[in-house]
Amino acid sequence: MTDVAKMDLAKSRPVLWTPGDWNAFFGFGTNILVNMLVLTGLLRFVLKMPDSIVFGRILPAMGLMMFLSTMYYAWLAYKLALKTGRSDVCALPSGISVPHMFVVTFVIMLPISLRTNDPIKGWEAGLVWVFFQSFILMIGGFVAPYIRKITPRAALLGTLAGVSITFISMRPALEMFLTPQIGLLCFAIILVAWFGGVKYPKGIPAGLIAIAVGMLIAWGSTLFGFSIGGLSVDKVTGAFANFGFSVPIPAVGHVFSGFEFLGIILVTAIPFGIYDLVEAMDNVESAEAAGDHYPTTQVLTADGVVSLIGCLMGNPFINAVYIGHPGWKAMGGRIGYSAATGLMVIVLSWFGIVALMLALIPLVAISPILLYIGMLIGAQAFQTTPTHHAPAIALALTPHLAAWAKTLIDGALGAAGTTAAAVGFDKMAMQGVIYHGLEVMGGGAILSGLILGAIGVFIVDREFVKASAFALAGAVLTFFGFMHGEAVGLAVTPTVALAYAMVAVFLYGLSRQTLGSMVPASAPKPAATPAE
Repeated sequence: MTDVAKMDLAKSRPVLWTPGDWNAFFGFGTNILVNMLVLTGLLRFVLKMPDSIVFGRILPAMGLMMFLSTMYYAWLAYKLALKTGRSDVCALPSGISVPHMFVVTFVIMLPISLRTNDPIKGWEAGLVWVFFQSFILMIGGFVAPYIRKITPRAALLGTLAGVSITFISMRPALEMFLTPQIGLLCFAIILVAWFGGVKYPKGIPAGLIAIAVGMLIAWGSTLFGFSIGGLSVDKVTGAFANFGFSVPIPAVGHVFSGFEFLGIILVTAIPFGIYDLVEAMDNVESAEAAGDHYPTTQVLTADGVVSLIGCLMGNPFINAVYIGHPGWKAMGGRIGYSAATGLMVIVLSWFGIVALMLALIPLVAISPILLYIGMLIGAQAFQTTPTHHAPAIALALTPHLAAWAKTLIDGALGAAGTTAAAVGFDKMAMQGVIYHGLEVMGGGAILSGLILGAIGVFIVDREFVKASAFALAGAVLTFFGFMHGEAVGLAVTPTVALAYAMVAVFLYGLSRQTLGSMVPASAPKPAATPAE
């Protein structure tokens, strides 16, 4: 090869690091760091997981998964830049799926941990949840477009909003008001930036500022003899016990042990796997709109494969392509920021540094970030769907409210050493607590919300055949326990299944009638008054 040819080849090779990658790395890296702190806090303080499992098994496996993911997307960006000869190609951002982080914690791992009084069982159930999610992602590229086509957006987002408002938002909101000196101030710092559009000096991320302010107040109060955030020098000293070098260890045995909870897990794994597919396609489309075309099949397959690897090594959290590619690209991010983030995660998770950071940072300073995420997901359902579908979104929320209320009641009664059955359903009903209704309506809330939301949308649009089809699907899913039941089985709640079938017949019969007063589906729908 001549010197000229070598020079041309060097010029054609994409640049692995640019000055803009520093901006994207600090912004995206902070985002990932906050997610890791939140995740570790959920494992230690909500699930009461032993530190040996958190820092010795889960975090190292999670670090490996995220390292593989970020490196893969950096490589995809490199290939795209090499193919197109462009210097502005930006890698897709990826990491732990934030909505699913809370869903698997509060909907799968926590209930099973409480039921068995063993957090290890909750961990194993989470591993099985990711195991199935991974395969749904890998094969889902073929079915996701069809699911997306037949299911109204209001139903998909409405049931997700139900999870966000109940299981994601409420706990951090309550924690904030227990320590309002930190919680409310940090919440305001985040809101004015992420909702109000305020830019902090030198582009410092709002989440980082909120955490810094929370630390300042918490440690300042400790110096004056009273602790607001629950921090202490002893906790910092104890955190050093988790320092060390921990590499991922295969957890195949734990994965298969979790199969005993398969009936409960499938109720949420299937619908959330479908949501993953839709979300991934949306984010790939967003990147293409910003000028970077990535094959959807390769993206979905990669997320499924790295999630499966993480699961088999002990990580109960799924990987996902993040929204926000155009933002990191506009900030100057190219290829290097993604790879650098993967290296950062390896260092933090394999050397136990996260434990020290949690001992230094008050948990209540992180709670506003969780509430913000819940607000964002809940608001998205109403903001990105037609306004006349709002009643259907509200309908999709209701099963999650029931499931959340039942979870609180079960937890309170369990702490008192009793159960709802022991107290008596009739006695509870006399106090306004219709426990069995909460149990039936809240069972399989993810699918229940989706089906009810879809029926609501199609009734609003007067597409009664489609509404009938979803009601029939509700009857089948309910009969087998995927909806309105605590586990998969046969005739779990047969009366509810029959009721859905009756609704399906009614709606289909209605579609066969010629109603002269029927308003076309495209016309605005007036709000009904109580008199109507």
